[in-house]
Amino acid sequence: MNNMGITQKLRRTLRPYGKTAQAIWRWKRFSFNDAPPVFGNSKPKSGSHLLLQILNGFTQIMPYRYVDADPIRTIRKDGGRRTEDEVLADLYAVPQGVIGWGYLEATKENVSFLTAAGRVNYFIYRDPRDMLVSQVFFATDMHGEHGMHDYYNSLPDFGARLNAAITGIDRDGLKMVSVKQRYEGVFQWLDASRQKNVMCIRFEDLINNRDATLNAMLDEVEKTGYKIPTPREKALSILVDAIQPKKSHTFRSGKTGGWNQHFTEDHKKLFKDVAGDLLVNLGYEKDNDW
Repeated sequence: MNNMGITQKLRRTLRPYGKTAQAIWRWKRFSFNDAPPVFGNSKPKSGSHLLLQILNGFTQIMPYRYVDADPIRTIRKDGGRRTEDEVLADLYAVPQGVIGWGYLEATKENVSFLTAAGRVNYFIYRDPRDMLVSQVFFATDMHGEHGMHDYYNSLPDFGARLNAAITGIDRDGLKMVSVKQRYEGVFQWLDASRQKNVMCIRFEDLINNRDATLNAMLDEVEKTGYKIPTPREKALSILVDAIQPKKSHTFRSGKTGGWNQHFTEDHKKLFKDVAGDLLVNLGYEKDNDW
């Protein structure tokens, strides 16, 4: 490991101690057991870093120590699936007073742990069309280690890459599910939210209906019986200030409805053939005449 790698590892090791010291100073306390455990969850390229910025804002309005630096994942970076025991071990390892986040599927074990009494969970999802466009740009231009990076760059243009993102691929050891299959996990979390304490949030609502959505997120915390110590108006202002999309390393446009600039009529037809009533079932369209 070179000097830069050693320095980065040291910073990562010391980060929790520094963040905890800041929290002790901010809240004038050593105990962080009052506020309920919070976990922010998402599907990739669906607004996770926007949610992460809001969760970091939470540490300024409620006595949390910090937001965990690393996400907890169901899927490994190499595409393999982690065991339930591995995922649960990570969930149990989140320290008291620390906000966790990640990309977790709604397995029986995950739902059981995360929706235990007194916990708060947010799951953010996005219009599948915008998600696909974001994923193609990210994998092609912004993340050279992405599993689809080489394949996307072997294709002639953006249109061909978007076709692949819609249909998925399974050949020559390369596997990516179709857009319809990607959203099966979204529906599982939507189902879980109807039964237990999971608040499902549209990315679009955080952009276009921001204040009402942030207020609802704060209400979700207080449903546990905990009273947020910061006055609501000030808390809302802090969260609004925390939302700075350009500070995200994955930031590209931060807008909604951008798919319109990239979907041709052929892409629309292919999407409808593959995804069926997906957009209608998610409430993004009234019918398939879009």
